[in-house]
Amino acid sequence: MTASSRVPWPHLSRSLVAILRGLKPEETDAIVGALIEEGLEAIEIPLNSPDPFRSIERAAKLAPAGVLIGAGTVLETAEVDRLHDTGGRLMVSPNVDPAVIARAASHGMVTMPGVLTPTEALGAVKAGASGLKFFPANHLGPSIIQAITVVLPPGTVVGAVGGVGEAEFAAYGAAGIRTFGLGSSLYRPGASASEVRAKARAIIAAYDAAFPRAEETPRAV
Repeated sequence: MTASSRVPWPHLSRSLVAILRGLKPEETDAIVGALIEEGLEAIEIPLNSPDPFRSIERAAKLAPAGVLIGAGTVLETAEVDRLHDTGGRLMVSPNVDPAVIARAASHGMVTMPGVLTPTEALGAVKAGASGLKFFPANHLGPSIIQAITVVLPPGTVVGAVGGVGEAEFAAYGAAGIRTFGLGSSLYRPGASASEVRAKARAIIAAYDAAFPRAEETPRAV
C-alpha cells in the first residue's frame, strides 16, 4: 500500500475514540446512543467483547452518517471482512499487520494500529495506516511519544491510548497530542447508560477546555 491509497483520518469535532470493551449487544443501543448524543463521533467495540459483531452491527445501524463505528483488537483479515459486512468503518488493532491494514483500507475503513516504538510507527505509516495508536500511553508518557513523532512524516495522526483520561489531556496537549482513545475512563462492563453519559459529558468538557480550537483542526504532526 502507498501513502496515496491511505484512508485519511477523518475530521472530527473532537479527536476522541470511545472504547467499549466488554459491551454486550443488548446494551449497545443505550450506551452508544448516549455517546452519540453527547457528541462523540468515533466508537470502537473490541472483538474480545461478548458477541462483538452483533454489537457493532447494531451500533452502525444506530449511528448517523458522520459517526464512525468499528472494532478494536482486530488481528485477522477475515475479521476485517466481517467488520465490513456489519457496517463498521473503523479498524483498530493492537499491532501492525500490513495485510490487515491493507484489507481494511480496501473496504474504505479508517485504520489505527497500535505502536510502541519508532520502528513500529514508521512501519504502520508505510503500511498506510490512517492514524497511530501509541499504546500503552501511560507507560510511554507524552514526552516519549512526542520524541517519536519527530521522525514521522508530516501529517501523521498520533493518538494516545491506555491509561489516559481527561486529567491527562493538558499534559499530552503540551506535547502536541490531541487524539485520544478512552477506555476504562469512559466505560467499564456493566456501567449504565446514564453513568457513561455523565463520564462522556465530563470528558468532552475537559477536551474542549484543553483544546478550544480542536473542533477546527484534528491532531496531526
